[in-house]
Amino acid sequence: MIDFAAIDFASLLPFIVIGFAAQLVDGALGMAFGVICNTLLVAVLGVPPATASARIHVVEVFTTAASGLSHLFHGNIDWPLFFRLLIPGVIGGVLGATVLASLHAEAVKPFVLGYLVLIGVWLLVRGLLYPPKIRKPTVIAPLGLVGGFLDAAGGGGWGPVVTSNLLVQGGEPRKVVGTVNSVEFFLAVAVSATFIWHLGLDDVLGPTLGLIIGGVAAAPLGAMMAKRFSPKLMLVMVGIVLIATSAFGLYRALT
Repeated sequence: MIDFAAIDFASLLPFIVIGFAAQLVDGALGMAFGVICNTLLVAVLGVPPATASARIHVVEVFTTAASGLSHLFHGNIDWPLFFRLLIPGVIGGVLGATVLASLHAEAVKPFVLGYLVLIGVWLLVRGLLYPPKIRKPTVIAPLGLVGGFLDAAGGGGWGPVVTSNLLVQGGEPRKVVGTVNSVEFFLAVAVSATFIWHLGLDDVLGPTLGLIIGGVAAAPLGAMMAKRFSPKLMLVMVGIVLIATSAFGLYRALT
């Protein structure tokens, strides 16, 4: 049972701000919440990777629920794409959580981050130099499986992997972002349950509660921004965010 009287809400303020900013970016561009929060918990606070990933996915149960409902309200969800991503994503997430709970999955991380930097560069160039051509993505189920696995094993990665690759395939940016964010709710529930099964249930206090408050507050704004951004602007912004977060993660992984 959570004792709310014992919570120092002043100390939660930085985490509320971080959760708000991270979810604003994630809701608008379909990525970065897990990456930003995982960096904070592991690199700054020294939280073990498995514990950090577990806490982030508990937070994302709340933030993705709010974000998914907001995207639904704004008509940002492609339902056929949603259902094609859902099952593979959940399966990949459960496998990734199981792997991370029993061993370190850091060896492959630099390669994934390097790949995401290149994808970010391509999206940036495409957004700046080539008019976006909208077409139906074709590689979906394998992408969901890999994205779910890397998300759970790395504490973040569903958005960068799945959103960026669907955009490269020509998916409509606002529909891609809304759909990927909505599927992420079910992924977060499955991954959280798997971590709790393997690691036990930690009380949701401190930084985790702050991230939840900030993230839920920002979710409606992120969905509204995704609806209003032009496809070209979204490609450019996704490319910039993907390059910045992945390059920083690659630097950390190699030093």
